[in-house]
Amino acid sequence: MKARIKFRKYGVLRFIGHLDVMRFFQKLMRRADIPIAFTGGYSPHMIMSFASPLGIGLTSDGEYLDIELTAPVDSREAVRRMNEECVEGIEVLSIRQIPDEKKTTGMTILAAADYLISVKNGSLPENWKNEFADFMTQKEIRVIKQTKRSEREVDIRPLIYRWKIQGESIWLQLAAGSVDNLKPDLVMETFLSVCAIPKDSVSFAYHRLEMYADTGEAGKRNLVSLESLGQEISM
Repeated sequence: MKARIKFRKYGVLRFIGHLDVMRFFQKLMRRADIPIAFTGGYSPHMIMSFASPLGIGLTSDGEYLDIELTAPVDSREAVRRMNEECVEGIEVLSIRQIPDEKKTTGMTILAAADYLISVKNGSLPENWKNEFADFMTQKEIRVIKQTKRSEREVDIRPLIYRWKIQGESIWLQLAAGSVDNLKPDLVMETFLSVCAIPKDSVSFAYHRLEMYADTGEAGKRNLVSLESLGQEISM
């Protein structure tokens, strides 16, 4: 039986890396008595996978962890037990049963993510909202994107699905996953460069709001949250 855990990461724990988050959840499974399955062989380990590891320094209201259970657990009871063992900075929001097929894991089906971006230090020009709107109306936004092995010029505009200015913050919906993946910091770095705003004059705080799968057909995008693809487990 496979299940998907949704959790939020906030506060000082935004500074811990993915491996530490993984170790934390391994301990949490034991302390909360969650019947998680293990791999076989000489060195068994818990069967778990994260949809998309969160970068250091980012906070989130929509992180996902898929696990395999050896027995059903009541969703509300499991969330209660896990949160009782959690530390400040991580809160479990839900646990839901998902289909057993390997192709339905969050890592496999992830297609997009929402981010809220705000100024952390420094300031932007008074007319930054107009400049950002002009930046987003471009047909192409070409950048040099670096990978582990090389760098190449790409157009990131098609990977920005939606955007809007919310007060003094910016909301972005970006492509995510193994096929296309765009990080919000690359968007903002490019915006500063295009508008000739010195990079050392401002820094941003990035908050991930939600992650999505694409259930659309024939090239028509239909994004649904990873949480909505599961169902509550009741005992």
